[in-house]
Amino acid sequence: MIRVGDKLVLSLWDEASATTEIGPVTRGEGVPPVTLAHNVGTKVEVDMVVAEAKTAGAAIVAEPKAREWGGYSGYFADPDGFRWEVAWNPGPVGQSVL
Repeated sequence: MIRVGDKLVLSLWDEASATTEIGPVTRGEGVPPVTLAHNVGTKVEVDMVVAEAKTAGAAIVAEPKAREWGGYSGYFADPDGFRWEVAWNPGPVGQSVL
């Protein structure tokens, strides 16, 4: 994770770890190999934001759940196919972007 601004962090993943968390990573046609993240302060907020996205018509990519890295997150796809992560990250970097 690299801090690139006040409340903005760039996270770089190796492909195997990304695939484990978000599913297949593609090149060319298909889903862009990029995710955008929205960090929230609690697990309950993760559930609420993902449910709100679903109600608005977003496709749920991964239901919210506890993650190996210690946080809790879920993913949805926007109309252009970009994956959004809604995350609660209990670590210092996660808490600094709230």
